[in-house]
Amino acid sequence: MTQEFLGADQWLARASRGIPRDEALAMFDVARPVAVEEMTGRWRGSGLPTGSPLDGLLEAYGWWGKEFLDAETTHPLLFATRSGPRPVRPAPVPVGVLRRWPAAAHSTPARLAFTAVRPLLTTRRPEARLRAVEHRGVVTAAMLYDRLPIVDVFKRVGSDTLLGLMDLRGLPDPFFFLLRREG
Repeated sequence: MTQEFLGADQWLARASRGIPRDEALAMFDVARPVAVEEMTGRWRGSGLPTGSPLDGLLEAYGWWGKEFLDAETTHPLLFATRSGPRPVRPAPVPVGVLRRWPAAAHSTPARLAFTAVRPLLTTRRPEARLRAVEHRGVVTAAMLYDRLPIVDVFKRVGSDTLLGLMDLRGLPDPFFFLLRREG
């Protein structure tokens, strides 16, 4: 039986304040898989603190969420702007810095630099695709970035809430986040 039927709302409320990585993995393992077709729509994102060096990073940069128009048309990074969420090209993300020096990515100068160049990174082109993949022994929806060694894997933890696991090549532990369907 999945957590969706065993008090998902309570787990989500507690987890949003932070949980151990092993508990997040345990929840991921019992959560229900998601079909690619169920992903269509715009999803509001939030971090799930688990002690990862990447915790809080997306929010500090103004991350809004993700948008899936169909399996081939995916916007993996929406950022908040005055005129609403806008897709941003993820390819310029310094993956090496994220892996080796995550504290540098959390720094004020890095955030200010991103804020300055973010308008130049907006795009209308899709930057990822959705596919059904096997992860930790279960087939579920996943988003494959076009130009980065990242796969975001999704499992359902509530009727309109997904638990995301970011698998970044070279990062020893996964990074977790939540997505809540908009509207």
